[in-house]
Amino acid sequence: MRALLLATLMSATALPALAFDPAAMSEAEKEAFGQAVRAYLLENPEVLQEVVSELESRQQAQQASSDTEMVQTYADALFNDPNSWVSGNPEGDLVLVEFMDYRCGYCRKAYDEVEELISSDGNIRFVVKEYPILGEESELSARFAIAVRQIAGDKAYEAAHDALITFRGDVTPDSLARLANDLGVDAKAVLARMTAPEVEAVIAANHALGQQMQISGTPTFVVGGQMLRGYVPLDGMRQIVSEERGG
Repeated sequence: MRALLLATLMSATALPALAFDPAAMSEAEKEAFGQAVRAYLLENPEVLQEVVSELESRQQAQQASSDTEMVQTYADALFNDPNSWVSGNPEGDLVLVEFMDYRCGYCRKAYDEVEELISSDGNIRFVVKEYPILGEESELSARFAIAVRQIAGDKAYEAAHDALITFRGDVTPDSLARLANDLGVDAKAVLARMTAPEVEAVIAANHALGQQMQISGTPTFVVGGQMLRGYVPLDGMRQIVSEERGG
């Protein structure tokens, strides 16, 4: 009864299961079977938990397979985009890409751990994708960081990136002007650049890539060939890095 019930439930969710065709049953057989199923479930409700667990496991496997295919399809845009800032070891044997939003709480939580992962490993190439999706302050922050890089280069961008991810006040043109001054870059030039087509193009390209890869939240990571949708603690990231290296 248990195996037959599981087969029926899995068939109802369009998942492969044991051969079983309810359509071949007579009306009387269907009614009797339905009553038996109901009675069995009332006596053994844990079976439903097993079905839900199995369904989730299969969906996760299907998502992981789809994500791997998308990473392969969009590898060049992910790993070799000249408009994305690169840190860590530029010649590293593994690439870590992060789609991030400066106003995202989990991006902020991941910040120190990603820094620790990269510095302690020493052989990871880190690529940042500005991916503002949380409103006006996210958009202003991303535009500011990109403008700083285009005007003042990678070192200035790194300082801006670090400052923005830990910034605690409201993000406004005035607060960004003060930040630019603190960073030693031309505030007026940076603020003007934020609305330039060159900055718009970077954000538009990142959003287009994210939509193609079905990225709806931050942080989203690509580690080698794997996509991680959401925050992953440091130990988990290290394990995934090890897996990608075949360890």
